[in-house]
Order: sequence, then structure tokens, then C-alpha cells
Amino acid sequence: MKRVKNMVIGGIQSKIINLILLTVVLLTAAFMAVTLFHSNMLAQLSSDSSARQQTAITDTTTEVMDQMISQTLSRSNRVEAGIADRMFEEVRNQVTFLATCVENLLAHPQDYAAKPYAEPDPADDGVWKAKVIYADGVDASDPAIAAKIGLLANLSDSMAAMCTSFEAANAYIALPEGVHLSMSDTSSSWFADGKRRSYDPRTRGWYQQAAEAGSLIFTEGEWDANTGAYCIECAMPAYGPDGSLQAVIGMDLYLNEMQAIMQDSEMEGEYGLLVNHAGYAVLAPLAEAFPMSEADRTGDLRESSNLFLKKVVSDALEGSDTGIMLGELSDGMYYVTGTPIETTGWVLISAFSQTVSNRGTVLLTERFSSIQNDAVADYQAKTRKCQTTAIILLVAVMALTLFWALVVGRRIVKPLNTITRHVSELSDGNLEFKMEDAYRTGDEVEELAKSFASLSQKTLDYMDRIVKVTAEKERIGAELSLATKIQADMLPHIFPAFPDRPDFDVFATMDPAKEVGGDFYDYFLIDDDHLCMVIADVSGKGVPAALFMMASKIILQNVAMMGNSPAAILARANAALCSNNEAQMFVTVWLGILELSTGKLTAANAGHEYPMLKKPDGAFEVYKDKHGFVIGGLEGARYREYELTLEPGAKLFVYTDGVPEATNGEMELFGTDRMIEALNTHPEAAPFDILKNMRAAVDDFVKDAEQFDDLTMLCMEYRGLASQKGEGK
Repeated sequence: MKRVKNMVIGGIQSKIINLILLTVVLLTAAFMAVTLFHSNMLAQLSSDSSARQQTAITDTTTEVMDQMISQTLSRSNRVEAGIADRMFEEVRNQVTFLATCVENLLAHPQDYAAKPYAEPDPADDGVWKAKVIYADGVDASDPAIAAKIGLLANLSDSMAAMCTSFEAANAYIALPEGVHLSMSDTSSSWFADGKRRSYDPRTRGWYQQAAEAGSLIFTEGEWDANTGAYCIECAMPAYGPDGSLQAVIGMDLYLNEMQAIMQDSEMEGEYGLLVNHAGYAVLAPLAEAFPMSEADRTGDLRESSNLFLKKVVSDALEGSDTGIMLGELSDGMYYVTGTPIETTGWVLISAFSQTVSNRGTVLLTERFSSIQNDAVADYQAKTRKCQTTAIILLVAVMALTLFWALVVGRRIVKPLNTITRHVSELSDGNLEFKMEDAYRTGDEVEELAKSFASLSQKTLDYMDRIVKVTAEKERIGAELSLATKIQADMLPHIFPAFPDRPDFDVFATMDPAKEVGGDFYDYFLIDDDHLCMVIADVSGKGVPAALFMMASKIILQNVAMMGNSPAAILARANAALCSNNEAQMFVTVWLGILELSTGKLTAANAGHEYPMLKKPDGAFEVYKDKHGFVIGGLEGARYREYELTLEPGAKLFVYTDGVPEATNGEMELFGTDRMIEALNTHPEAAPFDILKNMRAAVDDFVKDAEQFDDLTMLCMEYRGLASQKGEGK
């Protein structure tokens, strides 16, 4: 041993110092090794957890986004297509109504006084007023022409009401003589350089197409000759009693309103396209935005070089909703859906960019990765600082350094191990990661735990939202099922209906195209000697038509039970329905009252299909009765009734237009001829079997094609008092 000043070299003091120094070195090395091990373990754990979480985020978010986009895009496209269809249908109904009025006026000129009319005057701008425009060479002073125009001027108020109720519409009546009676709120547009322009409607496409087709038509998009607006014309010819063309009635449907609806519904990455029945894009501004080639913008999309776009358009034009399809357009992958517009046979196409739909997933993944990287980097920096501080403290105070190392190690490793264990326990049935006190360390570990908890809660919220949406769909489905049952219970459904009455037999069926329908039938005894039979068809489809159907049925039955004639029943029912018909719905009705003791049938027809009659030992034939106007469509309408005498063994068959207009996959109609053929397959059969045979014939013709309209039929066999007396014996 050597003594150097107060220190003994090699003694206990030096050994203690050496031991402390060795302990400090060993502890420092051990601490450094443990810290390095923990640091690497945390980095690996964070990396592995990050990869798993990113995969889970990507998969879950992508799946949820796909479902949300599919549901939203499909629903919005159907809604927009429905809006467009209602616009087309409203124009069609108004043009049809106006054409009916024109034919009635021209068929009965003696019943109406001539009304004054005038040529365009710029001072009338802003006022809905009828204007008469002549083609070059037309003699405006011709008495025949002037009388015809004066007669048609009776419709000025009706045309003005149509235009104002339909906002940007323009109604007009064109005569073969080259005269154009137009209802609009602009007059100055008919002048150029201070002179009134001539206009020959006979040279316009809408006039020529309607005259050639002989029925209502919709033109392709074109520029209006008067206003210069881009529009579609709906036109329909009107004929005289001798079958000659008397006029062509039309109305403009300006596409700027429809385009505004479609553009307002767009968001980033979503595009809309309206395609007509010939496969061409109709709305030019939207067509320019839609992701397709320059050739497709002006060509038939069914001949497109893009096979995906070609398939979507072709499938939709065939009359079926395509659902959501994923494919490549001109600048990337898109979710695309096509919905037919029933009234015109056109198609509404919507597309949504897959790149935009995945943007949220990519952004969420990048943010999560950034948070993870920042947390790891922050932790590593703090760990290095902690190591330096720990070495200094270990040299100064070994015990405190050891205690601090143990505390820090425990503080870091324990919550991470707990997080790792809880994350590994997550499964499909349990995705909830809860924030616990063990994670509240005040550092990156707590932030990491908060990130896990937040992500877990968002995932659960997504799942809960999906569950609620599914439950809501099930609730709506249950309510529609109940509505279907209520509607079915409203109609007579117990057969045989009158088992104690051998003098007649009656049977009827109604098969709605949707959950609920607008058709209905009814039969009931007004008294012991009078049987009332009704069959009707409400305009429109779905729940609104079903509600209107119930009101119409109750009104007709109540009025009939008061002992009125068929014509009076229809007139009073029309007055009741018109009194508060803001929805502008109407009903076609055939109503007959059979006097059972004599076989006398008194009936009236309000715009309904012709009945079919079968005489004893004969075949079913069409009975072309006189039609009145529909009920609910025009206040003060009058109806005429007629009488037939049914002999014992005669049968009556009435139906709605869903029977002859049943359509197969080739878009062919079942038609009246096939209907008569089916009735006469077994004309002597009972009413139940006749309706059964008719439904079988329709089903065999339609096959798997979708049913677009309600199928309603009623058959009555008159047996007479002889049958009743025979049974009495």
C-alpha cells in the first residue's frame, strides 16, 4: 500500500473507489445497453404497429369509402334521373292535355265563340300572352284561317297557366296552313332590325317528326328559334274527325334548369352526362367536362372505342339500372352508374373518380405515418438526452442514477408492452382500444395511445353508422310491406265474392309493379238488383299514386251508394278530386252498373281502356265506348253514359293499360291482339280461370323482363234470373 497525501493506494478506500468506478462503468454500460435495446425494441414495435395500423386504416377506410361512394353515387343518380323523368313526364302530360283540347275545339267549333288574338308586340315583353306568327305567303286575312285561329285562341288561358306553372316552358300550336300560335312572355325576340320575322313551323324538326310519327315525340337537344336557348321540344299531332292533321302542339323544355340541377349536385371528382335514345350526349357543357375522348363528345357512345363507356351506355339504354361499375375512362379509373329515364328512353350517367375517392385514405395514411415518424424521432432525441443525463448522474450519484434508470425503464417499457398486448388482442369482433391511466405518461407514449384510441373510435363510428343505415333501410322496407298489405286489404279479395248470388259471378286481381300501386278495382251491390263495377288507373307510381288511389276508391264508392247514374258518379267524383288536387294527379275510370234482373248495363268511361265483351256462345271482342276526360284533371268535366243489354252467359272483361302495355325484353308490347287471343283461348271458362289464363299469357310473353306498370283485371259473367230460378227448383 502507498499513501499519497490522504489517499491510501491499494487500500479499502481505493477498492471502494475502484468498485464504485467499476460499478459506475458497468452500470453505465449496462444502462446504455438496456437503453439501446429498449430503444431498438420501441422503434421495431412502432414500425410494426405502424405498418399494421396503416394496413388496417387503408383497408377499412377504402372499404367504407367504396360503400359510401357506391350508395351515394347510385342514390344521387337515381334521384337526378327521377327529377329529369318527372320534368319530361310533366311536359308530356301537358302537351297531351293541350292536344286533347285542340282536337275537342276543332271537332266542335259550333260550341265555342272565337276569341281575339294578336301578332307579337315588343310592348308585351314580360307578359304571358298568345302571339300569332305567319309563314311567308300565308294570307292572314283568309276567313278560314282567321276562324281557326280565333277558335284556338280559347286555349290562351290554359296555355298561359301551363307556362307559368312550369316556369321556363314555351307552349305553342302550329297549323298546317303555316300559322304558329305561341304562348310566351317575350315578344321582342320575334323582331329583327325593327321588323317582325316570319316563321314557318312546318320546316321545324319537332313539327315534321310529330307529323311523321303520328304520336307524341321528344326531339334531341337543339337551339330554340325564338329565344336561342338550348332545349328539347315535346310535340304531338292533333287530328280531325276525318283523320286529317289539324295541328301540331308542342312545348319547350329548356335544359338549363336540368343542367343546373345536375351541376349543383356535383362535387370534386364527380361528373354527369345525359345521353339520348340515339346514344349521343345531350347537355353540351356537361359533356365537355365528362372524362371521355373528343370523338365521343359528338358521336354515338354505343360505338365508343372505350369499351367500358360503351358497355355502361349500351346497358343503360336497354332499359336497366346498371348499378355501380368500376372501369377506366379517358383519364383514369371511375365509379360509373347509369339510370334510364323512363319517359324519353334517355339515360343519366354519373361518374366519380377513384383517385379522388382514395384521396382521403392516402391523406389519412400519410398523416398517420407522419405522426408515427415524429413520435419515434422525438422519442429517440429524448432518449439520447436522457442517456447523457443518466451518465452524469451515475458518476455523481450512483444510487440515484440506478433508481432513475429503473424508473425510466419501467415507465417506458410497461405502457408500451401494455399497448402492444391490447393492440394484438384487437380482432374483427372487438376493435375498441380504450385510453387507460397506464398510458397517461405525458410523453410520446401517451400520444401514441391517444392515436390508437382515436383511430379505434373512428372505426367503431364508421361501423355504427353502417349499422344505422342498414336498420333504416330495413325499417323502410317493413313500412312498405305494411303499406302493400293495407292496399291489398282495401280491395275486395274474398272469392267467391257473392256465393249466395247464382245470377252472376265476378273475379278481379291487382298486381302492383312496385311495393304499392296506383291501379284499383271494386265491385259492390248498390241494392239487391244493381251491381256496381269499377276499374281505374291513377297517374304516377309508388306511394303518392297509392294514396290518391285510396281516396279515389272511397269517393267513387260513396257517390255510387247514393244511387247516382254512372255519368253522375264520375262527375261528382271529379268535382271532389279537383277541389284540392295540388299534386295535379288524375284517374282513368271505367264504371258500370248492371241491373241483375234485366241484364241492362249502364256504363261511363273517363279516359280508360276499352272494355271487352263476350256474347253467349260467342267470342270476346273490343267494345269501343265513348271516352270522357279523366277525373281529377279538369273541373266541370262532363261525362256521357251508354247502355248495353247482357244476355245470360255474357261476359265482361275490363283492365288497366298495364295488360296491353306489358313489355318483354325486346321492348315489344303485349298489345290488344294478344290480349283478345288469350281471352278467346277458353272463352267459356269461369271469370277466375279467364284471369288466370290472361296472367299466364302475359307472363309467358314478358318472361324475365321487369314489370313497369300495375296489372289489374276484372271479369264478370252474367247468368241472369234463369240461373237463379233453375237453382230454386
